[in-house]
Amino acid sequence: MQHSISFKQRKFNKTFVQGIMASVEKLKRKSSNCAGETKIKKAKVDKEKLPKRNKRGELKFADHPDFRPNRTPKEILQAGAFGGGYFRPIKSGVTNEKYKDCWKEFPEHWFEGVKPSLSIANSTYDKSRNFYKVKCGASLEEWESSGWIKAQDPYGWFQWYCRFYLGRRTEDDERQIGRWNRFLSRFKTNLVNKIKKADASYDNYTISPVIRQSLLHWGYQIVPQDLGGKRKPSEEESEKNVPLK
Repeated sequence: MQHSISFKQRKFNKTFVQGIMASVEKLKRKSSNCAGETKIKKAKVDKEKLPKRNKRGELKFADHPDFRPNRTPKEILQAGAFGGGYFRPIKSGVTNEKYKDCWKEFPEHWFEGVKPSLSIANSTYDKSRNFYKVKCGASLEEWESSGWIKAQDPYGWFQWYCRFYLGRRTEDDERQIGRWNRFLSRFKTNLVNKIKKADASYDNYTISPVIRQSLLHWGYQIVPQDLGGKRKPSEEESEKNVPLK
């Protein structure tokens, strides 16, 4: 004998499922850290996953050989990036949560010699804080509307990179690495062609400073080998673990 499910039972089931889904989303947001919290949890460092540098100066992640940036998060931040305000206070359109002081989860030595209020969490974009002194990049709102932001990293790709660099691994890694590869394939090639056309040095910063700044935001700076030249690595760089003090 078959029993039909009552309207009341169906309503209960729907409410139960919605409750489960809400709990899952809450856990996802919680994993992003620094959402409405007074004390920021320090990111865990997995030393087994820290990268090494190859002879080109690229970072080698053993479990993701197709991901080869040549600038660490520390190097990007200390060089000057994101108009000084990547980790500014935000309200995420993806999680609907407010975030602030998220930079505090990362190692303190990343910020040596840097004033966070001006160069890390500045609420106003200041191009003078950028290494190449130009403005570049889309707004957080544009990234959100394009579907590029996931709840675990509400600030975007660079936040993902900071956490990936320290050893965190998630199901979003392949997507983010794929985005990096496509970005580099397009813009590094564009910049190299412009430098060659001008018969200029790789470090002639007057050639496409906006593209250079954008590449820096994605963990890459042009080196002589990109133009067919040679680059002699320092003793510290040659196949050694990137130091994390």
